[in-house]
Amino acid sequence: MSLVIAENLVKDYRTGDVVVHAIRGVDFTIDPASFVCFVGPSGSGKSTLLNMIGCLDPPTTGRLSVSGTDVTTLGHHAAAAFRGEHIGFVFQDFNLVPVLTAYENVEYPLIMVQKWSPQSRRERVQSLLTAAGIADQADKRPDQLSGGQKQRVAVARALVTNPKLVLADEPTANLDRSTALRIIELMRQLRDEFGTTFVFSTHDPKIMAEAEVTFVLEDGHLRRQTREEVESHE
Repeated sequence: MSLVIAENLVKDYRTGDVVVHAIRGVDFTIDPASFVCFVGPSGSGKSTLLNMIGCLDPPTTGRLSVSGTDVTTLGHHAAAAFRGEHIGFVFQDFNLVPVLTAYENVEYPLIMVQKWSPQSRRERVQSLLTAAGIADQADKRPDQLSGGQKQRVAVARALVTNPKLVLADEPTANLDRSTALRIIELMRQLRDEFGTTFVFSTHDPKIMAEAEVTFVLEDGHLRRQTREEVESHE
């Protein structure tokens, strides 16, 4: 069974008297434990699509199912609860809380969203810091970490609630090439270990080369890219 199913998904924005058609009736499915990316020029609707999958922005019309739930029917509070249980996020600019340590940043979703005992939280956070290769950085604040270390913390935080789906919006944009490759490899390893689906919005050919499925967005329309097209960008 597909983890994400979109049927005739539409997203319109109104600015004064002007209606912007960001997403124009797209259909797609995403399988469990897969590596998927949405690519396209700036303004093509990649981030809009991720925000809809992540229950941050409801579609105008259409149906969107995530992990067996029709998320288009969820109200504001129900959508927030669903995100907390089923979806993790990795952002281009890391979005770490500056006054918290790496350990506390990873632990934060467990405190805010789910009721875990202190012992369970400690075991979960430590296991993910170890898996991300940053256990020795646990007591450092974000301003004491490199860009790659910050993104490793962000990846660990995204996985801490054991979500089925992680959405990553341009996760390598602020990283140098070698660091970006290490982050991509980390995500693939964690996908293989935890069975998590990673969905990327990206311009990065390094991520496109690793993705099993690539969708191209142009003017709000979606098409699946062939393997030959992907390889031509490598």
